[in-house]
Amino acid sequence: MSTANLTTALFDFHVASGAKMVPFAGYEMPIQYATGIVNEHNQVRQSAGIFDVSHMGQFSIVGDDSVCAAIEKVIPIDLSKLNMNQSKYSFLMNAQGGIDDDLIVTRVEQGINIVLNAACKHKDVKTLKSVLSNPDCATLHDHLSLVAIQGPKAVSIVDAMIPGVANLKFMNGGSFMYDGETVYVTRSGYTGEDGFEISIANNKVEQLCKTLVETTDASMIGLGARDSLRLEAGLCLYGHDLDTTTSPIEADLLFGIAKSRREQFNFIGGDVVKQHMEQGISRKRVGIQLEGKIIARENAKIFKEDKEVGIVTSGSFGPSVGAAVVMGYVNFDCSEVGTSVELEVRGKKYPAKICLLPFYKKSYAK
Repeated sequence: MSTANLTTALFDFHVASGAKMVPFAGYEMPIQYATGIVNEHNQVRQSAGIFDVSHMGQFSIVGDDSVCAAIEKVIPIDLSKLNMNQSKYSFLMNAQGGIDDDLIVTRVEQGINIVLNAACKHKDVKTLKSVLSNPDCATLHDHLSLVAIQGPKAVSIVDAMIPGVANLKFMNGGSFMYDGETVYVTRSGYTGEDGFEISIANNKVEQLCKTLVETTDASMIGLGARDSLRLEAGLCLYGHDLDTTTSPIEADLLFGIAKSRREQFNFIGGDVVKQHMEQGISRKRVGIQLEGKIIARENAKIFKEDKEVGIVTSGSFGPSVGAAVVMGYVNFDCSEVGTSVELEVRGKKYPAKICLLPFYKKSYAK
């Protein structure tokens, strides 16, 4: 069995564009381009950036209300409350109340579309098919690419190429025409900026990106800037800030569980979530503000009065805030905003404080 990484349909375009390619979630992906991570980060905040997210899983389930009921066994949403083409952030839960993946679910006329994280997608598909009476109604669409365009100029840029997308509300999608073919576009973002995700055929995606780069203010953006952008926006990265042992309550992501589902907790792992809501949690995801210019990375230990109280799960420099941006988990009694802690970096402890998330004010469409 080959251990070679997979590539997206944009691999050759990335290389031709000067990208430095690295292994990520089983794929060869661009970490940065010639301008560098900080410039790419600022490009998204000031104008618009293009992200290849085709490594993620585009999964659809065709069916009626019985399909929705089946999916709700493992995803704690209320599909009956979603309008047609409306999207919702939620989780694929496990029996221990942990998160097997975080995902976006969209209600469409044919049934349900779900975007899965790349490293989890094949395992997720097995789980989702296992709760369906007819697994053949579910498909992972490897023939489709997914491109995200984010930033303050994203709306005008994309609407000029795909007319009508500017009318989409945040966390909603729709079918539109591009180059004589139907594409599905959603309006959301993983950067803290307004923007879109375009689901498009593999044989059309390079033309789309090439046209965007050559004729608009948008530039290609790699994984490095994607990470600093999402971290400034206080957004989690699965496998780092979320995992199979972490509940949505510990992760401070209660909004990913529909209000109606919090009444009966009738989903896998619901008993643990109920316990965490009613009896409290021992740890919580928090933002951490470091003093000075030191950067704390993933796995840095967090201390309070010489007692280890937590661990950093994501840490980087935030170009938009001019300081370190750090997330992690601390003991619940240390999680109050303003609590003084210390972070251990290269064997030395540095003062820090628990702070509100996000570090950067999100600029999503209202």
